Amino acid sequence: MMTPPLPETTQVSRNTDQASLWSRNRKSLLGDRRAMRRGDILTVVIELDENASIDNKTERSRSGSQSMTVPQLFGIPQRIDENLPDGASMANAVELGSTSAATGDGSVNRSEKLELQVAATITEILPNGVLKIQGMQEIRVNYELRELLVSGFVRPEDISRQNSIPIEKIASARVSYGGRGQISDMQQPRYGQQALETVLPF
Repeated sequence: MMTPPLPETTQVSRNTDQASLWSRNRKSLLGDRRAMRRGDILTVVIELDENASIDNKTERSRSGSQSMTVPQLFGIPQRIDENLPDGASMANAVELGSTSAATGDGSVNRSEKLELQVAATITEILPNGVLKIQGMQEIRVNYELRELLVSGFVRPEDISRQNSIPIEKIASARVSYGGRGQISDMQQPRYGQQALETVLPF
């Protein structure tokens, strides 16, 4: 009669392990509750307060002058001068001049401020341990719908103990915030006006 082989590791489960303050269980008092598995939820903190200003100025000028004289060419200019009006001469056959100038000014002033929080879910764990997250939030007030979408890649060590992560620590972060409804519709030009602006060259 053969004896069954012993397991490689033996784990003894005790009820006191769940009650210990130093337990590594996520449900314990001091357990790590940060999101780290597929399906876990974390909070994305979006705080953007950016200002950008760009000024460009370009000036360009150019002038050129060229002349060609034919004082002697087998006596041909002198023979032609006999048939030309007084003051005209083939001695100065060609004279060209050109002047051009261009000036350009441009400026861009942009200011953005956005403060939002949205819960995101871990959708994939890459082989190197990086977490792919995606979150969506919809808020409807009367006939107006507001949508917030966020996605990107985060490192587990960048997630705080409060299970949140700021937007600047999200790689390939994509944030989309907008809405649709009666108010948004009134802010848009009519379809006929948009068609005319596309066709008309002025």
